[in-house]
Amino acid sequence: MPSSKHTLLIVEDDQALADMLKAYFTMQGFDVLTSAWGEKGVRLAQENQPALVLLDVRLPDIDGFEVCERLQASHVTRRIPVIFLTERSERVDKLRGLGLGVIDYITKPFDIQEVRLRVRNVIRRSEEASSEHPVTGLPEGKSVEAALGDLLESSAPWTLLVARLGGLKTFRELYGFVASDDVLRVTAVALHKAATEVAAEEGFCGHLHDDVFAIVLPPSKVNPVFDLIDRRLVSVLSYFYPSSNRGDKAAGTDRLRLYFTTLTADDGPFPDGYALKIAALENKAPSTAP
Repeated sequence: MPSSKHTLLIVEDDQALADMLKAYFTMQGFDVLTSAWGEKGVRLAQENQPALVLLDVRLPDIDGFEVCERLQASHVTRRIPVIFLTERSERVDKLRGLGLGVIDYITKPFDIQEVRLRVRNVIRRSEEASSEHPVTGLPEGKSVEAALGDLLESSAPWTLLVARLGGLKTFRELYGFVASDDVLRVTAVALHKAATEVAAEEGFCGHLHDDVFAIVLPPSKVNPVFDLIDRRLVSVLSYFYPSSNRGDKAAGTDRLRLYFTTLTADDGPFPDGYALKIAALENKAPSTAP
């Protein structure tokens, strides 16, 4: 079972096989998404950024090779590992898949335990290799957990400021991935600069999730960082909408907005950096946003 809950995307047009894989990997602790169509599979990968894609080559619309090409073409999805599930065993197909960045190639019929082990190993290797967010360049994954672990070992007081970028999914649906990546990138730059300008080497900024940031600060620096973020970013978010629509299509909580929560050592104990990361993601108490 994975150490944290991963999302697995299964793109397979054999409904019985897809249902079996979904039931099995759900029991293994995964969140499982399925699609019988390649086009929908690409969209689900873009919207959910799964930890891994199990992909059939033969699909009713576009084949698995084209799905891979589209995933590779987008910086949002190019790092998602892919395992082919296929009845084809010809060498030329395997070479074509490997050339597109396919991590593994499993020929049907297969042993479900073998698939489980391959999925586990591929996700583990992918997590170990991933240290920077593909859009913002900020630390993510294991490197953030390591930084949080170092924080817990420090004797100095600390505050973990958690910044959530609300409304990003709705914005992406309205205006596309290029525009939403611009929002994410500008937000990341503003948060990182605020942390490092105010707290210097004591400040750290990284991703807990695609739209959730962790900012490590000495307690005395929290309010000055809030002030900088308020001045430089909070009021600017509305200007990412077209001039004819300053967010009218995204009312209320669907609008782009930053939400903040904080954690300190008093909210623990936290046995390690991973535990602190999970606590930060789950802590959605009313914010102290500027």
